[in-house]
Amino acid sequence: MKSIFKLFIIPICVGIFFYSDAKSQDSKELVSDTIESGDTLTYPIIKTFLGNWQRNFYGKNAPDTLALVWKHFLGKGETVISRKAGSREWAGAGWTGQPLLIKERGKLYLIQGAYDHHLKKIEAESGKLIWQYKFDDVVKGTGTIWINNYPDNPENGMVILQGSRLGTQHFLDAKHIPSYRAISYYSGEELWRMDQKWTHSYSRDVDGSALILNDTAYLGLENSYFTVFDPDHRNGRMLNGMFQPNIIQERKLYTMDDVYNHRNNVVTESSPSLLGNRLYIASGAGHVWGYNLKTKELDWDFQTGSDMDGSAIVTTDSCLLASIEKQYIKGKGGAIKLDPQKNPQDAVVWYFPVDDKEFAGWEGGIIGSIGINDNYISSDEIHLAAFVGIDGYLYVVDHKSIDSTQTVLGPDSLTIYNTPNLIFKYKTGQSISTPIFVDNKLIVAGYWGIHLFEYNEKEQFKLIQKREGTFESTPIAWDNKIYIASRDGYLYCFGLKN
Repeated sequence: MKSIFKLFIIPICVGIFFYSDAKSQDSKELVSDTIESGDTLTYPIIKTFLGNWQRNFYGKNAPDTLALVWKHFLGKGETVISRKAGSREWAGAGWTGQPLLIKERGKLYLIQGAYDHHLKKIEAESGKLIWQYKFDDVVKGTGTIWINNYPDNPENGMVILQGSRLGTQHFLDAKHIPSYRAISYYSGEELWRMDQKWTHSYSRDVDGSALILNDTAYLGLENSYFTVFDPDHRNGRMLNGMFQPNIIQERKLYTMDDVYNHRNNVVTESSPSLLGNRLYIASGAGHVWGYNLKTKELDWDFQTGSDMDGSAIVTTDSCLLASIEKQYIKGKGGAIKLDPQKNPQDAVVWYFPVDDKEFAGWEGGIIGSIGINDNYISSDEIHLAAFVGIDGYLYVVDHKSIDSTQTVLGPDSLTIYNTPNLIFKYKTGQSISTPIFVDNKLIVAGYWGIHLFEYNEKEQFKLIQKREGTFESTPIAWDNKIYIASRDGYLYCFGLKN
């Protein structure tokens, strides 16, 4: 009874921590300073894609080396591209593919989706598999941990919300596609599955990571419905032959003009972020939308016209950083900073275009999200943003400054915008991963390998080490270790051995 009570009460304590993080933008103080290495509580450390609801926390204590500590074989699996193109075999894990990190009674565990169709719980110290849950297709996106403060049993006190591709036995026009599910963190057992509606979008996968406030989940699905739902299985019901969660609200993240102009490519792959009383989400239909938590409607809409895959990143000056692909637009893709306190037509703070270059079907721009160092510096230090273009270059800019010597053309090739000061540029090769700042390190993964940079108080960058490899996923760092999955089939732990 004692151990059961302990397991039950810990998620309740965690729920308070979890919700307070949702209301605060100072994730550095909450996570880096509050979490102690030697405690024996149970709580999520990296609980969602890019760490928190502002999508700007990536861990702490990055190592000085990329030495191999261990590697775990994730496997490989079949996925169907289309009726015409047939199926392919994919290995390891890819975009976004960032692992979640949980501390459970003093031990660290990873939650990693994989291309062998499984979601896996893995011991972080050794790489040992604890359990795995099988989906109907490859698992691409990053999950979100929901803390149930009042579970029906201790095993359901911490729940993983995770998506996958649509299923190897399904095509887009299938009657039912349950590609989003809830799995118990402790047991690996399914609690519910969410059927994906067939819309004007040409996808019914789920890549995004949910955002949770007051036990209500918010998520953009690849059918481009912004979906508000209750993650608690006790409030679900049997529907269409499967146990499904209660859907509270759905809103389209596209217009019919978008459907026509993008030829049904209005997919939403990003994850929502929290700023003030709105949630912000980028849509492949060419919008950054703002969902008002008070009115429960989409009441802010910045239009780019291009495909957008990366998430909207929240900065400490209450702005958003978004990445823009080169597609359906005359101008170049790039990174954009928006002030959502202003009307959308006046919201652009700056734009940083990157050169066009064709690679793997992309025409240019930026696919991954933007990494920032805001949570790792004091307010008087330079606030850096890092991103990698399809042109093959890493760019680091001062996101709070403007280059007074030049202006640039926006994605429409007509509008003139300010541009930030460029601090550092390096040819890392193409990438769709998100670069992450941890302390004074910058970790950049891509198709040419993984790069570990160090920078000083003068913003001078130095490459410490590089390892060859093929990476599409985004890493995390914790206590002198880096965890990242590769397309070669393995999940890697780099850094210092204990």
